[in-house]
Amino acid sequence: MSFELSDEHRMIRKAVREFGEEEIKPVAREYDENHTYPIEIRKKAAKNDFVAPNIPTEYGGAGMNTLASSIVTEELWRADPGIGSAVGSAGFGSSMIAKYGKEWMKEEWLPKIAGGETASCSMISEPAHGSNVAGIETTAEKDGDEFVINGNKMWITNGTVADVGVCMTKTDPGAGHKGITAFLVEMDKDGVDTQKIDNKLGIRASDLAEVMLNDVRVSEEHIIGEEGKGFYQLMDFFASGRTSVAAQAVGCAQAAIDAALDYSKEREQGGQKISEYQAIRHKLADMAATNEAARSLTYRAASQVEAGNEQTATKFASMAKLFASENAVDIADEAIQVHGGAGYVSDHPVERYYRDARITKIYEGTSEIQKNIISDQII
Repeated sequence: MSFELSDEHRMIRKAVREFGEEEIKPVAREYDENHTYPIEIRKKAAKNDFVAPNIPTEYGGAGMNTLASSIVTEELWRADPGIGSAVGSAGFGSSMIAKYGKEWMKEEWLPKIAGGETASCSMISEPAHGSNVAGIETTAEKDGDEFVINGNKMWITNGTVADVGVCMTKTDPGAGHKGITAFLVEMDKDGVDTQKIDNKLGIRASDLAEVMLNDVRVSEEHIIGEEGKGFYQLMDFFASGRTSVAAQAVGCAQAAIDAALDYSKEREQGGQKISEYQAIRHKLADMAATNEAARSLTYRAASQVEAGNEQTATKFASMAKLFASENAVDIADEAIQVHGGAGYVSDHPVERYYRDARITKIYEGTSEIQKNIISDQII
């Protein structure tokens, strides 16, 4: 087993890191404070193949594998989790379109997403249903050769900035998860209303919204995949999605480590740099070691996803997501401790990393859900 990245993967890391240093880090604080969605940065990132990098080359994407995509995500979040989230999530739902969508969907939307022209969204969660996908209540009722969608989607990333979305509905409400169907929905359709959620704790540069669907009419041609198979189609992407969140957490944690390390070399106390005190050195050592473990677990999960080992990928993706997200919050907390009082104010980025890291324990399945999945796999 090799633990070395290929030359291609190292080049990708170098390119994203340089992009982050030049285009993201200088404006990160401003975008966070103003809750600004980074449209122009998204477009620049797309020119470098950093938006939805997994989209196949025939549809304008970079065709990157899971590990390469994870590295892109990690480095974007290392530059800044808020802007990194906005850029990295611009292709939400595109994997479903690429694998199960009709050819017209792929040709019309995937090049626009990969090119940064627009963002897409994935409408799954609802006010009463987050991790419990099977419980969604949004319906799509057949009316002639059309379906009429009614429901309320919540916590939708890119909800107000996306031009298209993948919407999970119940076409057979009495069939549980077997009655779920995915639809492609243009966000400018009559009956689609969005309300921005702007009071977030962290990742404030990322767009988040509530989406209301009232008598939204779509044709049968807008079904993605097969009617009644939406849940099973969605399951194909849980492992890759959780691996991506693990990469986000690793990137955020690394940003906190970098900040704590730099500050410890500058801050003097008692006549010497605080990096010379054993208590601080031990904190930095623990932070570096645990994040390297999180990174290794994340890359292993990515390799299992790419290999198509479904059961193993499910286990390692949940392990990576659980460990990396919990670790990121702990590391961000320790980074604030290294800064002391200075870490509690926005003059230094660690307070932002602390706020940003917290979401990784929640979305794509909470830490508690990941423990359920892991225990199911090992038992």
